[in-house]
Amino acid sequence: MSATVGAAQQRGATPRAGFKARLPKGVTGLVGFALAVTLVCALAAPRFTSVANVQSMAFQVAEIGLLSLVIAVSMYTAGIDLSLVSVANLAALVTAQLFVLTDAATADAGTAVLLTVLCAAAGLAVGAGCGAINGLIITKLRVSPILATLGTMQLFNGIAIGWTSGESVYGMPDAFLALGTQYLIGIPVPFVVFAIAATLIAVLMAKRPLGFRIYVLGSNPEASRFAGVPNTRVLFATYVLCGVISAIAGLVIAARSASASPDYGGSYLLLAIVIAVLGGTNPNGGSGTVLGVVIAAVTLQMVSSTFNLLGLSQFTYQVVQGVILIAVMGIGLLSKSWNLGKVVARLAGIAESRAGAGDAESKRGESATEVKESAND
Repeated sequence: MSATVGAAQQRGATPRAGFKARLPKGVTGLVGFALAVTLVCALAAPRFTSVANVQSMAFQVAEIGLLSLVIAVSMYTAGIDLSLVSVANLAALVTAQLFVLTDAATADAGTAVLLTVLCAAAGLAVGAGCGAINGLIITKLRVSPILATLGTMQLFNGIAIGWTSGESVYGMPDAFLALGTQYLIGIPVPFVVFAIAATLIAVLMAKRPLGFRIYVLGSNPEASRFAGVPNTRVLFATYVLCGVISAIAGLVIAARSASASPDYGGSYLLLAIVIAVLGGTNPNGGSGTVLGVVIAAVTLQMVSSTFNLLGLSQFTYQVVQGVILIAVMGIGLLSKSWNLGKVVARLAGIAESRAGAGDAESKRGESATEVKESAND
């Protein structure tokens, strides 16, 4: 009976913590921040809450949200993938060139759908191949992720520009363009793609062995190796996954803009890093949630849309991005220093208590000696 009462008390003792308990660790504060930003944006721009603006934000957030997931997943391993935008553009260009070669834009509906599936699959394969190149350079050549992906970023970008002479590629079938322009039950298809990708990655990270191994590898590579985790294979698989997600982002971008460009999204790299870090991803590896990245992406998209509605410059928005990144990193460092301060204070308290106990013991010893000497006298 006491166990039943205890369980009932436990269920009833924290009714207010139910919502917080359902959220992953570190997301509660981000939800509050997102709600505050929503309120400010709604007050600053009356058209912010209109259906047209909400749908516009849903169209736009998908591509940067997908790229932010790439940064987050790579950061889980204590690495980073700087080549994501170049991979996205190259995958989109391959898909677009295949559309042109097969005359998919002028084919009948059935053939166009088939060609859309095949050409998009080729684009995803390109993304996986680029990710595999990154993984091999990092795992086999032992090059740090930041340097390896910085080099491949230039490599993939150079291939794309040299192949197309810097020109955009057009001529995509309507079946493919629907990926970036149509709605599914009133929801923009790009946002549906983003939501599905985020859900699958969240399940991978939370429920599958690979996700657990990615977190362990990012937390402590040596401990991971001693625990029997195949670090090389896990790291390689991570960058292949990053390449595939980048390719999906590239396909969404191409479908939304009805073209593929070798130099699209020059500012997306910094923005993706800001979103990943704002979403609670630890750049040093081992922690972070997909839900946090999704909330951060939506939050910054709301800020960007509000800037557009108010007629503010995008350069101002870039300044805001930088300030947010510095602020988030600063808060993270302060929280670590606060935790360290608590530990130091606690250790100091223990040391003082032990010193006090030692002084008391020595005083008791001196008193006993004096009593003994007086008795002898």
